[in-house]
Amino acid sequence: MALILDGNAVSKAVQEGIAREFEKVKPTGRRPGLAVVLVGDNPASVVYVGRKKKACETLGFFSEEHRLPAGTPEGELLGLVRSLNQNPAIHGILVQLPLPGHLNPQKVIETIDPRKDVDGMHPFSLGKLVAGLPGLRSCTPAGVMAMLDHYKIPVGGRRAVVIGRSIMVGKPMAQLLIEANATVTVCHSKTRDIAGVVREAEVVVAAMGKPKFVTTDMVREGAVVVDVGINRTPEGKLVGDVDFDAVAPKASAITPVPGGVGPMTIALLMKNTYQAFLEQKGS
Repeated sequence: MALILDGNAVSKAVQEGIAREFEKVKPTGRRPGLAVVLVGDNPASVVYVGRKKKACETLGFFSEEHRLPAGTPEGELLGLVRSLNQNPAIHGILVQLPLPGHLNPQKVIETIDPRKDVDGMHPFSLGKLVAGLPGLRSCTPAGVMAMLDHYKIPVGGRRAVVIGRSIMVGKPMAQLLIEANATVTVCHSKTRDIAGVVREAEVVVAAMGKPKFVTTDMVREGAVVVDVGINRTPEGKLVGDVDFDAVAPKASAITPVPGGVGPMTIALLMKNTYQAFLEQKGS
Protein backbone atom coordinates (compact mmCIF):
# COMPACT_ATOMS: atom_id res chain seq x y z
CA MET A 1 0.00 0.00 0.00
CA ALA A 2 1.20 3.47 -0.85
CA LEU A 3 2.50 6.01 1.64
CA ILE A 4 -0.41 8.40 2.31
CA LEU A 5 0.79 11.99 2.07
CA ASP A 6 -1.04 13.71 4.94
CA GLY A 7 -1.72 17.32 3.97
CA ASN A 8 -3.19 18.16 7.37
CA ALA A 9 0.00 17.10 9.17
CA VAL A 10 2.32 18.86 6.72
CA SER A 11 0.18 22.01 6.73
CA LYS A 12 0.39 22.09 10.51
CA ALA A 13 4.19 21.75 10.35
CA VAL A 14 4.46 24.60 7.82
CA GLN A 15 2.27 26.87 9.91
CA GLU A 16 4.21 26.03 13.08
CA GLY A 17 7.36 27.14 11.23
CA ILE A 18 5.70 30.43 10.27
CA ALA A 19 4.59 30.92 13.88
CA ARG A 20 8.18 30.46 15.11
CA GLU A 21 9.43 33.06 12.63
CA PHE A 22 6.64 35.47 13.54
CA GLU A 23 7.60 35.28 17.23
CA LYS A 24 10.87 37.02 16.33
CA VAL A 25 9.12 40.12 14.94
CA LYS A 26 6.17 40.31 17.36
CA PRO A 27 8.01 42.77 19.65
CA THR A 28 7.80 45.36 16.84
CA GLY A 29 4.01 45.42 17.26
CA ARG A 30 3.43 44.90 13.55
CA ARG A 31 1.70 41.86 12.13
CA PRO A 32 0.88 40.45 8.71
CA GLY A 33 -2.49 41.45 7.29
CA LEU A 34 -4.55 39.48 4.78
CA ALA A 35 -7.68 40.69 3.02
CA VAL A 36 -9.94 38.10 1.39
CA VAL A 37 -12.62 39.23 -1.04
CA LEU A 38 -15.60 36.95 -1.72
CA VAL A 39 -18.16 37.86 -4.38
CA GLY A 40 -21.37 35.85 -4.17
CA ASP A 41 -22.04 32.80 -2.03
CA ASN A 42 -20.44 29.85 -3.82
CA PRO A 43 -20.60 27.14 -1.09
CA ALA A 44 -17.06 25.84 -1.67
CA SER A 45 -15.66 29.39 -1.69
CA VAL A 46 -17.45 30.19 1.59
CA VAL A 47 -15.79 27.14 3.18
CA TYR A 48 -12.33 28.09 1.84
CA VAL A 49 -12.66 31.67 3.06
CA GLY A 50 -13.62 30.41 6.52
CA ARG A 51 -10.53 28.20 6.65
CA LYS A 52 -8.26 31.07 5.60
CA LYS A 53 -9.73 33.28 8.31
CA LYS A 54 -9.21 30.55 10.92
CA ALA A 55 -5.57 30.08 9.84
CA CYS A 56 -4.96 33.82 10.26
CA GLU A 57 -6.49 33.74 13.74
CA THR A 58 -4.34 30.74 14.74
CA LEU A 59 -1.15 32.50 13.63
CA GLY A 60 -2.10 35.88 15.08
CA PHE A 61 -2.30 37.57 11.66
CA PHE A 62 -4.70 40.44 11.04
CA SER A 63 -7.44 39.49 8.58
CA GLU A 64 -10.26 41.26 6.80
CA GLU A 65 -13.11 39.59 4.97
CA HIS A 66 -15.02 41.50 2.31
CA ARG A 67 -18.23 39.80 1.20
CA LEU A 68 -19.91 41.33 -1.82
CA PRO A 69 -23.23 40.41 -3.47
CA ALA A 70 -23.06 38.20 -6.58
CA GLY A 71 -24.29 41.09 -8.72
CA THR A 72 -21.56 43.52 -7.65
CA PRO A 73 -20.47 45.69 -10.63
CA GLU A 74 -16.89 45.17 -11.81
CA GLY A 75 -16.00 48.80 -11.14
CA GLU A 76 -16.99 48.44 -7.50
CA LEU A 77 -14.88 45.31 -7.06
CA LEU A 78 -11.87 46.94 -8.73
CA GLY A 79 -12.33 49.98 -6.51
CA LEU A 80 -12.21 47.78 -3.40
CA VAL A 81 -9.03 46.07 -4.62
CA ARG A 82 -7.39 49.46 -5.27
CA SER A 83 -8.29 50.65 -1.78
CA LEU A 84 -6.74 47.48 -0.29
CA ASN A 85 -3.62 48.13 -2.38
CA GLN A 86 -3.28 51.45 -0.53
CA ASN A 87 -3.98 50.07 2.96
CA PRO A 88 -0.67 49.70 4.87
CA ALA A 89 -2.26 47.22 7.31
CA ILE A 90 -2.93 44.80 4.43
CA HIS A 91 0.10 42.92 3.07
CA GLY A 92 -1.79 40.29 1.10
CA ILE A 93 -4.92 40.42 -1.05
CA LEU A 94 -6.79 37.36 -2.24
CA VAL A 95 -9.88 37.57 -4.43
CA GLN A 96 -11.60 34.19 -4.13
CA LEU A 97 -12.17 32.43 -7.45
CA PRO A 98 -14.35 31.57 -9.28
CA LEU A 99 -16.04 34.93 -9.73
CA PRO A 100 -19.59 35.42 -11.05
CA GLY A 101 -19.74 35.29 -14.85
CA HIS A 102 -20.07 39.04 -15.45
CA LEU A 103 -16.70 39.73 -13.80
CA ASN A 104 -13.36 39.39 -15.61
CA PRO A 105 -11.05 37.45 -13.25
CA GLN A 106 -7.89 38.41 -15.16
CA LYS A 107 -8.72 42.10 -14.93
CA VAL A 108 -9.33 41.75 -11.19
CA ILE A 109 -6.07 39.85 -10.63
CA GLU A 110 -4.08 42.42 -12.62
CA THR A 111 -5.50 45.20 -10.43
CA ILE A 112 -3.90 43.68 -7.32
CA ASP A 113 -0.57 45.23 -6.32
CA PRO A 114 1.97 42.51 -7.27
CA ARG A 115 3.64 42.94 -3.87
CA LYS A 116 0.34 41.87 -2.27
CA ASP A 117 -0.45 39.07 -4.72
CA VAL A 118 -0.33 36.27 -2.14
CA ASP A 119 -2.20 33.92 -4.47
CA GLY A 120 0.72 34.14 -6.93
CA MET A 121 -1.63 34.73 -9.88
CA HIS A 122 -0.57 38.17 -11.12
CA PRO A 123 1.36 38.13 -14.44
CA PHE A 124 4.27 39.75 -12.57
CA SER A 125 4.38 36.84 -10.09
CA LEU A 126 4.05 34.25 -12.85
CA GLY A 127 6.78 35.99 -14.84
CA LYS A 128 9.14 35.78 -11.86
CA LEU A 129 8.37 32.08 -11.58
CA VAL A 130 9.20 31.45 -15.24
CA ALA A 131 12.35 33.54 -14.94
CA GLY A 132 13.47 31.56 -11.88
CA LEU A 133 13.45 34.67 -9.68
CA PRO A 134 12.32 34.71 -6.03
CA GLY A 135 8.72 35.75 -5.60
CA LEU A 136 5.23 34.85 -4.43
CA ARG A 137 4.38 31.44 -5.84
CA SER A 138 0.93 30.05 -6.67
CA CYS A 139 -0.32 28.53 -3.42
CA THR A 140 -1.54 25.13 -4.57
CA PRO A 141 1.48 24.17 -6.71
CA ALA A 142 3.84 25.53 -4.03
CA GLY A 143 1.91 23.47 -1.49
CA VAL A 144 2.47 20.33 -3.57
CA MET A 145 6.21 21.01 -3.67
CA ALA A 146 6.31 21.65 0.09
CA MET A 147 4.55 18.34 0.70
CA LEU A 148 6.97 16.40 -1.52
CA ASP A 149 9.87 18.10 0.24
CA HIS A 150 8.45 17.28 3.69
CA TYR A 151 8.26 13.59 2.81
CA LYS A 152 11.70 13.74 1.16
CA ILE A 153 10.33 12.57 -2.18
CA PRO A 154 12.87 13.56 -4.83
CA VAL A 155 11.73 14.92 -8.19
CA GLY A 156 15.11 15.90 -9.66
CA GLY A 157 15.84 13.86 -12.79
CA ARG A 158 12.46 12.10 -12.61
CA ARG A 159 9.80 12.06 -15.30
CA ALA A 160 6.78 14.09 -14.14
CA VAL A 161 3.40 14.47 -15.84
CA VAL A 162 0.98 17.25 -14.95
CA ILE A 163 -2.59 16.64 -16.12
CA GLY A 164 -4.22 20.02 -16.66
CA ARG A 165 -2.88 23.34 -17.94
CA SER A 166 -4.82 25.93 -15.96
CA ILE A 167 -3.09 29.13 -14.94
CA MET A 168 -4.13 28.41 -11.33
CA VAL A 169 -2.48 25.00 -11.03
CA GLY A 170 -1.25 23.20 -14.15
CA LYS A 171 1.11 25.76 -15.67
CA PRO A 172 2.76 26.96 -12.42
CA MET A 173 2.92 23.34 -11.22
CA ALA A 174 4.88 22.36 -14.32
CA GLN A 175 7.20 25.32 -13.86
CA LEU A 176 7.93 24.50 -10.22
CA LEU A 177 8.70 20.90 -11.15
CA ILE A 178 11.07 22.11 -13.87
CA GLU A 179 12.70 24.40 -11.28
CA ALA A 180 13.21 21.27 -9.15
CA ASN A 181 14.96 19.57 -12.10
CA ALA A 182 12.17 17.20 -13.11
CA THR A 183 11.55 16.38 -16.77
CA VAL A 184 7.99 17.57 -17.25
CA THR A 185 5.16 16.80 -19.68
CA VAL A 186 1.85 18.66 -19.49
CA CYS A 187 -1.25 16.79 -20.63
CA HIS A 188 -4.60 18.38 -21.53
CA SER A 189 -7.81 17.75 -23.44
CA LYS A 190 -5.98 17.65 -26.80
CA THR A 191 -3.27 15.20 -25.71
CA ARG A 192 -3.27 12.02 -27.78
CA ASP A 193 -3.09 8.74 -25.84
CA ILE A 194 -3.15 10.52 -22.49
CA ALA A 195 -3.15 7.18 -20.63
CA GLY A 196 0.06 6.15 -22.38
CA VAL A 197 1.76 9.46 -21.56
CA VAL A 198 0.75 9.33 -17.88
CA ARG A 199 1.91 5.72 -17.64
CA GLU A 200 5.48 6.86 -18.30
CA ALA A 201 5.49 9.21 -15.29
CA GLU A 202 7.32 8.62 -12.04
CA VAL A 203 5.45 11.60 -10.57
CA VAL A 204 1.83 12.31 -11.56
CA VAL A 205 0.01 15.53 -10.62
CA ALA A 206 -3.69 15.37 -11.51
CA ALA A 207 -5.37 18.78 -11.82
CA MET A 208 -8.08 18.66 -14.46
CA GLY A 209 -11.26 18.71 -12.39
CA LYS A 210 -12.70 15.37 -13.53
CA PRO A 211 -13.68 12.93 -10.79
CA LYS A 212 -11.67 9.69 -10.73
CA PHE A 213 -10.19 10.44 -14.15
CA VAL A 214 -6.86 8.75 -13.34
CA THR A 215 -7.40 5.02 -13.14
CA THR A 216 -5.06 2.21 -12.16
CA ASP A 217 -4.23 1.29 -15.78
CA MET A 218 -2.84 4.83 -16.28
CA VAL A 219 -0.33 4.64 -13.42
CA ARG A 220 3.02 2.85 -13.48
CA GLU A 221 4.04 0.69 -10.55
CA GLY A 222 5.66 2.77 -7.81
CA ALA A 223 4.63 6.19 -9.12
CA VAL A 224 4.07 9.15 -6.80
CA VAL A 225 0.50 10.39 -7.35
CA VAL A 226 -0.60 13.86 -6.28
CA ASP A 227 -4.32 14.59 -6.58
CA VAL A 228 -5.21 18.30 -6.77
CA GLY A 229 -8.83 17.70 -7.81
CA ILE A 230 -11.79 18.37 -5.53
CA ASN A 231 -15.08 17.15 -6.98
CA ARG A 232 -18.44 16.53 -5.35
CA THR A 233 -20.40 13.45 -6.43
CA PRO A 234 -24.21 13.51 -6.81
CA GLU A 235 -24.31 11.82 -3.40
CA GLY A 236 -22.40 14.75 -1.91
CA LYS A 237 -19.10 12.90 -1.38
CA LEU A 238 -15.80 14.67 -2.06
CA VAL A 239 -13.54 12.82 -4.49
CA GLY A 240 -10.39 13.75 -6.36
CA ASP A 241 -9.28 13.43 -9.97
CA VAL A 242 -7.68 10.08 -9.09
CA ASP A 243 -9.52 6.82 -8.38
CA PHE A 244 -7.84 6.62 -4.98
CA ASP A 245 -8.94 3.12 -3.92
CA ALA A 246 -7.83 1.56 -7.21
CA VAL A 247 -4.58 3.52 -7.65
CA ALA A 248 -3.25 3.52 -4.06
CA PRO A 249 -2.09 -0.14 -4.06
CA LYS A 250 -0.02 0.53 -7.18
CA ALA A 251 1.54 3.88 -6.15
CA SER A 252 4.52 4.38 -3.86
CA ALA A 253 2.94 7.53 -2.42
CA ILE A 254 -0.44 9.23 -2.92
CA THR A 255 -2.46 12.16 -1.60
CA PRO A 256 -6.01 11.59 -0.34
CA VAL A 257 -9.03 13.79 -1.05
CA PRO A 258 -9.93 15.41 1.23
CA GLY A 259 -6.93 15.91 3.52
CA GLY A 260 -4.20 16.01 0.90
CA VAL A 261 -3.35 19.08 -1.19
CA GLY A 262 -6.23 21.24 0.13
CA PRO A 263 -4.72 22.04 3.55
CA MET A 264 -1.37 22.78 1.87
CA THR A 265 -2.96 25.55 -0.19
CA ILE A 266 -3.99 27.31 3.04
CA ALA A 267 -0.54 26.80 4.58
CA LEU A 268 1.24 28.31 1.57
CA LEU A 269 -1.19 31.24 1.53
CA MET A 270 -0.11 31.97 5.11
CA LYS A 271 3.54 31.59 4.11
CA ASN A 272 3.07 33.98 1.18
CA THR A 273 1.28 36.48 3.43
CA TYR A 274 4.17 36.39 5.90
CA GLN A 275 6.71 36.76 3.07
CA ALA A 276 4.80 39.74 1.67
CA PHE A 277 4.68 41.28 5.15
CA LEU A 278 8.47 40.98 5.56
CA GLU A 279 9.11 42.47 2.11
CA GLN A 280 6.78 45.43 2.76
CA LYS A 281 8.05 46.25 6.25
CA GLY A 282 10.46 48.84 4.92
CA SER A 283 8.03 50.42 2.48
